[in-house]
This record gives sequence, structure tokens and C-alpha cells, in this order.
Amino acid sequence: MEKIPEGALAGIRVLDIATFLAAPFCGTVMADFGAEVLKVEMPKVGDPLRRFGTETACKDTFVWMSEARNKKSITLDLRQPKGVELLRKLVAQSDVVIENFRTGTLEKWGIGYEDLKRVNPKIIMLRITGYGQTGPYNTRPGFARIAHAFSGLANLAGEPGRIPVMPGSTSLADYMSGVWGALGVLMALRSRDRTGVGQFIDIGLYESTFRMMDEMASVYAHSGFVRERMGPDTVNIVPHSHYETKDGRWVAIACSSDKMFTRLAHVMGDPDLAAPDRFEKMDDRLAEREKVNGIVSDWTRSYSADDIVSKCNEGGVPCSILMSIKDIFEDPHYQERGNLVTVNDPRIGDVVVPVAVPRLSGTPGRINHLGPALGSSNDEIYRGLLGIDDATYAELEKQGAI
Repeated sequence: MEKIPEGALAGIRVLDIATFLAAPFCGTVMADFGAEVLKVEMPKVGDPLRRFGTETACKDTFVWMSEARNKKSITLDLRQPKGVELLRKLVAQSDVVIENFRTGTLEKWGIGYEDLKRVNPKIIMLRITGYGQTGPYNTRPGFARIAHAFSGLANLAGEPGRIPVMPGSTSLADYMSGVWGALGVLMALRSRDRTGVGQFIDIGLYESTFRMMDEMASVYAHSGFVRERMGPDTVNIVPHSHYETKDGRWVAIACSSDKMFTRLAHVMGDPDLAAPDRFEKMDDRLAEREKVNGIVSDWTRSYSADDIVSKCNEGGVPCSILMSIKDIFEDPHYQERGNLVTVNDPRIGDVVVPVAVPRLSGTPGRINHLGPALGSSNDEIYRGLLGIDDATYAELEKQGAI
């Protein structure tokens, strides 16, 4: 039998003392690739993510099952001195701490970065909060929706002159911050390999989305231009939008260059659209955005969505149906790439979750188990790793410290 390679992050121990989604998602990414992630939860209560979303037969939600996968759950009350003492012992044997408490909370408990650095100078701490550790808003509470608003993203989502809408998932900024957090931790680990010294990573939820707002800041500083809502359109490109089809579905067509528009014109059977006296250049198309979009819309409404995608693909024009989750489950590309994987959980049976991303050829990520039961690794970590004896363990349980 072929030996399964160790994960890329095998040998890295992560203490995930955060709650809900943003910072913990960093731990999920690392756990998918072999890191040992200890999910620290409040005794008897657990992480709020266990109760967020659609409930399963074991009462934990599908969100928990997917986003706490590959982690080990231990219970620990960080508000108690005994809990703080245990955390410090764990920090002494760990590489990374992940947290998202409101700024100053861990310092009040005596377990801020400077405190933990004295326990383990090599420790790396990821800190994700609504607004970051510094600045006049650093103690304000923040959630993904607030990050979307504060970053400028939500103001751009929706139709001109109408109510701004949710830009995709309600948790977009949480997931993005978790990914940025994982990147920061990996860079800090690389630096520690060279210097032997840890550091902390400071991320505000809003920064994760603001950093991806392309040229907006540069253009405003240069000319004072304030981008507003454009519905499905894009500020610098035409046609680059969503178009309805004959069968009532929608397709996305992307023509980000003059060459691509020439291809589309041929696919549409009207190559003269890309002639010099019509819409050859992007500036020509931008000047008559509504007219160009109308021409493309008239064409897409003449064919089914499948036909439009087929014609565009044959002509080398980027195009896709706006996929529902039903479409995704039935799509052959998703199936061939294995983007959805079925994992069996002993409590609730088979659950389908997204596969680990990114794909590594030599040390790929894998899903060993779904989100664990509360405190299911207490014995392994407290008795095994820390060597706590039975009497002490029982007393810690009695006190509610674990």
C-alpha cells in the first residue's frame, strides 16, 4: 500500500482560542494540511459556531462540521486562573496561537502576546479583530457585515440608486481574514526558521476586504473619483456583466480586452461590432456602455444558457452560467476535480464538504474528520501532552476550568 505523505504543516501545533469563524478559519486551513490544531472552547458551552447555521442530528451545525474539521476539541475556561495556567503550559509546547477577542481582553487575563512571549519566545500569535489592535476604533466590536461596510465593499454591491446589498456570503470577510491570517502565520513561521524568534500578526476584518479593492484608493487620491454601485457591471470594462438567456437563466461574460471583444463579436455572428468605426476600442465601449450591453443582452436572450456557454467556449470567450448550489453538485468539472468530498462522521453519518484548497502535488491537504464533539480531546491533551494526573484532572473538571 502506498504511504500517505505527511501534511505540509505536520509538526506544527496551533492553539485556536478564537471563536466563531474568521480567526478559526486560519486554523482550519492549517489543519487541512497537517498542523495539529487544538480548538480551545468554553466548558459545557463550546464555540458559538456550533450553533450557527443548519443544525445536524447531533445538534452541532453543518458550518461547525465543515469549518472545525481536522481540529481537536479541548475545553478550557480562560477567565479562571487555573485556565490561564493551563494555557501557558500549552503555549510552552506550541508554535502558534490564534485569537480574536476584543482588543485588550487577553492582556486583562494576563495572556496577551507579551505575556505569552515570556513563556515561549518562539510563539507566533495571530490576532484578528474588527478594526485591528491599534487606531481609534480598535476596541469596537466587529463582524463580517461591519467589515464589508467599513471597507467600502458593501457600498458597491447592488444596483445604482438602490439599496446596497450583501456582497455574496454574509461571512466573506471572515473567510478572507482567515486566509490572510494563514498567510501571515506561514510567513512568520518562515521568519522564525531563520531567526528563532516569534511575532504577532495583526489583522482587522475590514483590511482583508479593503486590500482587494483594486485601484479605488489610487484613483480617488489621483482624481477624486468615487466609484458607486454598478449592479453586475465593472467600472473599467464593457461588456463584462451578467446577461439573461432565453431560458430565464443568467450567464457571466467577461471581455477584459479589445481582443476578447473581437472574439465575442465573431461568436455573436456580427464581427463588424469590433470595427474601428464602432466598438473596436475599450474607450468606445465605455462611452456607450448601455448600448453595448443591450446588444449583448439581445443576443444572449436568443439562446439557452447552455448554448451561450458552448458558443463562447468554442470562440475563446470567457463565459459561465451563474451557478446555483444544485448546478454545482451536478457539474462534471466539480465532480472531476473532486471539489466536493463526502466524509463520514460517527455521530451523524455522511456529510459533504468542500475539499482542501490549495492543491499541493506532494503534500496535499486532506480531511481526516469533521468538527469534533466538545472536549473530545481533553484526555489526550491534558493527561497525555501535559501529564496531568487523575486527581488534578478531576479537580479541574469539578472547578469548571476544563
